[in-house]
Amino acid sequence: MTDSVHAQNMTLAPGVVDTIISITASETDGVARIGSPMSSGIRAMFTAGPSTSGIETTRDEDGKLQVVLHVTVYYGYVLPDLAEKLRQSIAEALLVQVGVEVSSVDIFIDGIQFKSQA
Repeated sequence: MTDSVHAQNMTLAPGVVDTIISITASETDGVARIGSPMSSGIRAMFTAGPSTSGIETTRDEDGKLQVVLHVTVYYGYVLPDLAEKLRQSIAEALLVQVGVEVSSVDIFIDGIQFKSQA
């Protein structure tokens, strides 16, 4: 989870950046879940709202954000294309919504699931 982030004359509470990343990734066509399948299922039973497990964020020496995201994707999507779409969507969402520049978004595809599975 991210510590407090200072951007454009405002301070964001810990977790705000992670929540933006989670929502953006969840809304990307082809993403089944964020985080590992085991932790996502158990966490979903006890929490409401977007999961931020499987998201790691750090700042580089230039103050830009480095994002690591673990996802499970649906079968049938071209994985390099889906990863690139996630990179672009996350970087754009963080820049537009909170003014945070992103230096890298590393996507780890931890699993593939069929759409009929829930």
